[in-house]
This record gives sequence, structure tokens and C-alpha cells, in this order.
Amino acid sequence: MYAAFRSIGAYVPTKILSNADLERMVDTSDEWIFKRTGIKERHIAAENETTSDMGVEAAKIAIERAGIDKNQIDMVICATISPDYFCMPSTATIIADKLGLQKVMAYDISAACTGFVYALSVAKAFIESGMKKNVLIIGSEKLSAITDYTDRGTCILFGDGAGAAIISATSAQSEAIIDVHTGSDGAYADLLMTPNGGSGSAHDEPNREEAGCFMKMKGNETFKVAVRTLTSDVVAILEENNIASSAIKHFIPHQANYRIIKAVGDALNLEEEQVVLTVEKYGNTSGASIPMAINDIYESGRLQEGDLMLLDAFGGGLTWGSALVPFAGKGK
Repeated sequence: MYAAFRSIGAYVPTKILSNADLERMVDTSDEWIFKRTGIKERHIAAENETTSDMGVEAAKIAIERAGIDKNQIDMVICATISPDYFCMPSTATIIADKLGLQKVMAYDISAACTGFVYALSVAKAFIESGMKKNVLIIGSEKLSAITDYTDRGTCILFGDGAGAAIISATSAQSEAIIDVHTGSDGAYADLLMTPNGGSGSAHDEPNREEAGCFMKMKGNETFKVAVRTLTSDVVAILEENNIASSAIKHFIPHQANYRIIKAVGDALNLEEEQVVLTVEKYGNTSGASIPMAINDIYESGRLQEGDLMLLDAFGGGLTWGSALVPFAGKGK
């Protein structure tokens, strides 16, 4: 039995936060932001809109496109660093309940921007072991809830949104997810983190609880490690599976920064039309980034049945992952 990437769906909030808006909030400029990151705007969830709400909307689309009854889903995994609640209950259980899924196995994965690739790896393993048949994987983030809008180094980067996919059992090897690589190195944990609020902090400083939820990043150091790690990982997965970069129809990297994406694409000698870019209009949506990008090319008609996708992500932890995935759904 193999695992197939059967469908994709996404949800994007209606509110847009542009670079011009940010110019009025912090000491920055549209020119500086775009030159450094490639971002023009990002979408922001409504105040009463939760991570689970967005995940549900993306999931509904993915379920419909997969052509299955929702009750055939036997596992729900949500990749997020901005859950509805701290620690528990998991956002996945809330999503399952809102979808009307009863007694289904559901839990969250915390792997930051690599979360969707981690979820894909877990879904593949459960299906190939015979334990599950249809796994709903979701990347959903309300990063605006954990962004400090007085910190110009981070507030320019992050946006909100959700993406979801159905991973299903198949006997057709041509549909099978080929390979998934995942890894981590906690020695670099301080490069990108939410430093306070957990058991590792003493809650002994004024406003510690409030400050603890905000992301902190050492931008230059993170950039260097990201380029090096992402490049080596995608080279390794291609070599191990004897696949040339020219065979990749869609290279879909985590949409963190245009300069990182370009550096990795150049290292692989990829043509411009092979590289999927959505960072300009969505910014960095962490665990939702890759499925939102897949959904973009699906809805534009670029993603067709049998197309080979190369996914590549890097996030806080530090974590990283890559995957070789044929699209096993019908094109739009």
C-alpha cells in the first residue's frame, strides 16, 4: 500500500496588510521590505477568526476535491505554531469537531515552517503501515496573534492563512509519494523562537506573559543557515532517488524570503517556470505556506495530475524537510 497526495485546498483571510500600511506602523519602507524579502502584502485574520476556523475552511475544500465522504477520514494532523489554545486542546481536535468528525485520531505538530512536510511524513507512514486510509493534513496559522508589530525585523514578514490536503491509500505505485526527508538541530533554537511563556521561563519579569507569545528572530544568522540547509537537503533527496532537477515540474519551497528561494533554485539550476512563488502576496505563513502555494498553482490550472512536486521547508527548531510528491488528484 502506498500514500497518495490526493487533493489540496486553502483559505486566505480577506484583510490585507500592505507594506504601505507597515510604513505607518514602524520605521520601514515598501522599497526596503520588498528588496530584502520579496513581500508586498500579507493577509491578516479577523479578530474573532481563529487558527482552527481557517483550517476548517481549507479542509472543506480539500475534502470536496478529494471526492471522499468526510467520514472516511481516520486521522487529522494540524501543523501550527499559533494554536487556538496554549498546549491543549490541540487545534486538530477542534478542527475535527467543527468538521463533524467523531472519534477520529487528531493532534498537532509543532515544527514551525516545516510543519506541513512533517505532517506529510507522518501521514505517509501511517498509511503505508496499514493503520490509516485517509489522512487530513492541515497547515494553519494566525501569526498576527504572535507577531510584535513594534519589531520591524519580524512584523514585515508574517501573515495568516491555511492550507489542507488529503493523503490517501493507493495500490498504484505511480501515485505514491516518493520520499520525504525531515530533520532538526536544536543547537540553533535561539535563532527563531518564542522565548518566554513555557516551562523554560520563570515568569518573573514584568509583562513576561504578554511578551512571551511574540516571535523573535536573528535574521542574518537564520538566512545563512536556511540557504545552506535547504540546498543540501534538496540535493540529497534528488540524488538518493536518482531524479534530475529537470524532472521537477513544480519546486514549492516554504515562502519565507525571495532571496532564500532564489539561492536554492539557482543551486539546483532550476528554470524560473519551475519555481512557485507566492511570498509577494502572502508573506511568510509558516506551516500554511507550502499548501497555500500548492493551492495557488492548482487554482491557476498549472498543477495537473501526475505532476512531480518538490517541497522544501525550513523553520524554527531548527527544523527542515523536503519531499518528492506526484500530484495524484485531478487538475482543475
